[in-house]
Amino acid sequence: LQWKMFVKVCLETVESTSTVLFIVAAASIFGWMLTATGVTADIAGWVLNFTKEAWVFLLLANLLMLFVGCFLETTAAITILVPILLPISNQLGIDPVHFGVVMVLNLMIGVLHPPMGMVLFVLARIANLSIERTTMAILPWLVPLLLSLGIITYWPATVLWLPKIMQ
Repeated sequence: LQWKMFVKVCLETVESTSTVLFIVAAASIFGWMLTATGVTADIAGWVLNFTKEAWVFLLLANLLMLFVGCFLETTAAITILVPILLPISNQLGIDPVHFGVVMVLNLMIGVLHPPMGMVLFVLARIANLSIERTTMAILPWLVPLLLSLGIITYWPATVLWLPKIMQ
């Protein structure tokens, strides 16, 4: 590694990191504003008026998180969605650890999924393939991921057995 290349790599790293941190900072401010203005409580009230069934909420939350995961960086999505969705899940009696695992898996699938999944673009670039070809290569892997998501979402024991042992 030559000095010139080292400086170039460092500058690219600073640029990439600052972009992600700017997005996270903006999402943090947005999440704080939602909470401070009471919007999260209003959304929780609306959702709880719509359904009081945990399984319906989990289905809707899964769809929302898969969609958001396609377009937002994961940390930013968590920063925005947790203040909105966690109070609802708590009121419906959903374990926070379970809901956290469901959220992370949803967002992980979202970053792999077209049209804007960030990992999709990274994979295409590393593999030196087109986005279309990379998408076609990823599609078969979405099936087991979505099946796993369904199992984890509706069978909490798959996630909660270890935390229960550790208590």
